[in-house]
Amino acid sequence: MAILDSNDDNSSVTSSSIVCSDQMSVFGTEEVEFNKESLVDEAIDALFEKRGSTREKALEVINAAFNFNLQCQFVENKFATLLHQCLNCIKKGSRKEISLASRTIGLLALTVGPGVHAQEILEESITPLSQAFNSGSESSKIISLLNCLAVITFVGANGPEEIEKSMQIMWQIIHPKLGSNVIAIKPSAPIITTAVSSWSFLLTTMDGWRPSPKLWQESVTYLSSLLDNDDRSMRIAAGEALSLIFEMGSLEKFVAETKGYIDSSDLEGNKTKVRFSHIQGLKGKILNQARDLSMEAGGKGSSKKDLNNQRNMFRDVLEFLEYGYPPETTMKIGGVALQTLTWSQLIQLNFLKRFLGGGFAKHMQESEFLQDVFGFTPKRRNLRMYKSPNSVVNKARTQQLNKQRMLSEGRNIGHFAICVGYEDS
Repeated sequence: MAILDSNDDNSSVTSSSIVCSDQMSVFGTEEVEFNKESLVDEAIDALFEKRGSTREKALEVINAAFNFNLQCQFVENKFATLLHQCLNCIKKGSRKEISLASRTIGLLALTVGPGVHAQEILEESITPLSQAFNSGSESSKIISLLNCLAVITFVGANGPEEIEKSMQIMWQIIHPKLGSNVIAIKPSAPIITTAVSSWSFLLTTMDGWRPSPKLWQESVTYLSSLLDNDDRSMRIAAGEALSLIFEMGSLEKFVAETKGYIDSSDLEGNKTKVRFSHIQGLKGKILNQARDLSMEAGGKGSSKKDLNNQRNMFRDVLEFLEYGYPPETTMKIGGVALQTLTWSQLIQLNFLKRFLGGGFAKHMQESEFLQDVFGFTPKRRNLRMYKSPNSVVNKARTQQLNKQRMLSEGRNIGHFAICVGYEDS
């Protein structure tokens, strides 16, 4: 079992912390207490200013306030104003302003929790975010937009259709097809890494996800190709995504229901055939790739810490693919253990740690939504708990996440053994 320190935000490597790092350089690494609501009020007023640099500084103040303290009462009074001003910043602002506004919207969604407000955030933001993806391919901007889309969908989606819509946007960035309007040029490694991590994060909420065999083959084949990429962070993100797909039982479904060829249909409804032996061959290829990456030797200029992260992660992948045992991790928050027992939980934890950065522990101690997601109960002494005004909807949403969590735990053991047994029979 891995023990993670609550201050270690690099347990899973990605580039999604760029904006957070910029913010920390302004406010310092210590927790900043915003006891005066007037400071955030003034910052929101500044979002109406014409000068872009003034709006950027205001967004930095708002980001820090929301990151280190849940601005619950404030949100009740200024929710609509803050959301729509941030959307205006995304539509008209500079690269930096778009990045800051995207992060603010994500923090706003986490603060309000599931319910009417979170649904409004997703509905109002999806079009401006999609348009912003098309307006340039600068890495830090696209990374911030991806993180925002992932968080607001995770909190605010009202059913699998809305989640799939966001996942499709992300997949077009991961693997652009001819005729796609999303990022005309080839995305950078940090963009692909963040898109894969965001896609995986949303996939954790898709209980019972059953893609067509053709889509399953396409996603697994492409993610497998990323394991051969030179970028270590991309390899790690792809390895996590593949482990999650297998954990959700997609391959097991095909083993139980098909032999030889699998009927499928493309987007135009044309019938196609997918050879089942090819799917089994993909599994074998991924096993070999995971084995190689778990033993990779360090090259010139290679970071020892990054190399060890990769080795450890792919040892976990290998153990899961061969024996069905997912990694178990424990980290302490305020003296209380937060545990993950599945790939789904670990991916959720890693993503939210990266997104919240130094504010993760504070949010875990005060956010009822995040506590329900992870089944975490903090020490109640001296804590100001936030109960969302949409607590009934909040509870229903997190019960759905917890159901997925329990189902994942229940089907892990022996999952791949079933698949191997089929091959050998």
